[in-house]
Amino acid sequence: MNLMDIDIARMKVYVTRRIPEPGISLLDEHFDVVVRDEPGPISKQELLENARDINGLLCLLTDPIDAEVIAAAKELVCISNYAVGFNNIDVAAATERGIVVTNTPGVLTETTADFAFALLMAAARRVPEADGFLRAGKFIGWDPTLMLGWDVHGRTLGIIGFGKIGRALARRAAGFNMKVLYYDPVRGEPDEPALGWMYSSIEGILAESDFVSLHVPLTEETRHLVGRDQLKMMKMTAILVNTSRGPVVDERDNRRGGARRFRG
Repeated sequence: MNLMDIDIARMKVYVTRRIPEPGISLLDEHFDVVVRDEPGPISKQELLENARDINGLLCLLTDPIDAEVIAAAKELVCISNYAVGFNNIDVAAATERGIVVTNTPGVLTETTADFAFALLMAAARRVPEADGFLRAGKFIGWDPTLMLGWDVHGRTLGIIGFGKIGRALARRAAGFNMKVLYYDPVRGEPDEPALGWMYSSIEGILAESDFVSLHVPLTEETRHLVGRDQLKMMKMTAILVNTSRGPVVDERDNRRGGARRFRG
């Protein structure tokens, strides 16, 4: 079905999970909206059942909108992903049907950079461990060698994927006087050359960095970008932060020696 063949006011839109307002209210102003209010990810069977007569689908990154779901949605003209990425959608199958696929780039750039730096700090200063240690009743008093962690200021931060989020993280590192190494397949000049950001290979970043932060989309090229071989290149005290998609790291290999690795 073509978008031009539909009365917009009568479009049926299915939302796989309730999203924050005013999102639903804005949709209600223009379309016939059905919102799934059940907690947790939607099942494949539920997707198939609810996709049959809808014109628009607003889905989450956890919803697998594959070729089977797209084939079942005979009236579908638009898929809107509530995420920056779109690896959960079979874009090729949608394109073949003439279905528009959209996402939400840019809305969480600064927020994700904040979170990545928060994870970096928490891992370095051993905040989750210390919290668990205290809650378990193991803390009996201050000790000069207890939960020391590692300093962040003046250390080397390696950023793999130097798009908007990667650059936002690099700007935060400036406040901690960190040396920043970055890699991106599309090499561009840093926005702020005075900050001293330096281009490097992935191998160079892994070998030299005290902290490595991943900011790449999940594609066939980046799936398991970091695995056993890459982890072996890193310092034993290095910290790996992944706020991109989980499968960018081969999680079967994400524990080695004393390295501390946190995934967002």
